[in-house]
Amino acid sequence: MQCILTASVTMKTSEESDDRIEQWKVRRLISALDQARGHGTSAITLIIGAGCDINRSNKMLTEELSAGTNVKSKENRLSVLSALTSTQQRLKRYNRIPDNGLIIFCGEMLMDDKVKKVTFDIVPFKPIHKSLYKCDNKFHTEALAELLGCDSKFGFLIIDGNGTLYGTVKGSNREVLHKFSVDLPKKHGRGGQSALRFARLRLEKRRNYLRKVGELATQFFIADDKPNIKGLIVAGSADFKLALVKSSDLFDPRLSAVLVPPLLDISYGGEAGFDQAIELAADTLKNVRFIEEKRLVSSFLAEVAQDTGRYCFGINDTIQGLEMGAVSTLILWENLEMKRLRLRNPHTDVENVLHVTLEEAKNEQLYRCAETGAELMVLEHDDFIDWMVENYKTFGTTLEFITDKSQEGNQFCKGFGGIGGLLRYRV
Repeated sequence: MQCILTASVTMKTSEESDDRIEQWKVRRLISALDQARGHGTSAITLIIGAGCDINRSNKMLTEELSAGTNVKSKENRLSVLSALTSTQQRLKRYNRIPDNGLIIFCGEMLMDDKVKKVTFDIVPFKPIHKSLYKCDNKFHTEALAELLGCDSKFGFLIIDGNGTLYGTVKGSNREVLHKFSVDLPKKHGRGGQSALRFARLRLEKRRNYLRKVGELATQFFIADDKPNIKGLIVAGSADFKLALVKSSDLFDPRLSAVLVPPLLDISYGGEAGFDQAIELAADTLKNVRFIEEKRLVSSFLAEVAQDTGRYCFGINDTIQGLEMGAVSTLILWENLEMKRLRLRNPHTDVENVLHVTLEEAKNEQLYRCAETGAELMVLEHDDFIDWMVENYKTFGTTLEFITDKSQEGNQFCKGFGGIGGLLRYRV
């Protein structure tokens, strides 16, 4: 039996759509493609980099069609030629290569013990600069996986008693935004009766210095009333960095929200300190997703521990909260396996929506009326997460995905069923 699975996917930028949801869609697609195996060697992966000529790709596919007629196995030859023809037809939908490039997966795959014709054309949400053509027994998803690499911008604040530097790091690019020097008075034992006055002047100049550092941090790292960076790393020597971040009137609370722990102790200031901070923060930046996950789940667990009533968990309570418009942040385990069924009784026209596990969805009793035994009509049969990704905005909520890889995430998945939310008010 042959089924046809076809899709056209346009990945939007984070300005148009939530970046985490886009990345979840990519991870989901990669997982599905990696599990599929080609029917012969008919799995075609075509990657066309940004700025490439579409005519060159069309010419290459025409040459491959000609070469494909020489495949000895008749069954494999027909599969390869069919996949190449479908790839060429899909490419004809485009007058030119999109600005971010184009990725096409096409072929006959063995999925769920069935041969399925699979065709995906994907416009990446970030520019892709490599080109690739492969005709194999599997799809090559490495280019998609690279899109998930950390390409966010992080701010660095390097502070010590000699001055401060502000910089950003995005991928492998570092940029110094601003730096300035300062001449602070040192401690000394002179002064006699004036020693207290000298101490007060010293403390006042230190505080004025920290105030200037905080004001410039807001100027460089806040735009349109929100942080323009994914996270902020503060590094330095002595106690300047600690005094800065602990002071709510000197350090902007909006920057405190994106502060990446821990504060880094470095031996130098200025650009040498910037380089040292980047090196020390390398592992932290790789784990920034888990840091955000810890913060999110920790805030949920804090509401539960304090019994504020501004939380919900479990499929039924969470759906009820969503329908009331009370859920401000919906938290979902990205591997939650549930189905959403919308059933109708053909005799009474009564509709019901059920949220069930994969095992429960196989129970034939779900699809019959408990009173009359009449067979119910299945109007919708969706993966719950797929349905929620498409419809969460209608509930006025923010959707956040978590994994079970952090301690807090694992606790949420096992203890709360992998679904819950933070409420706007007590319900």
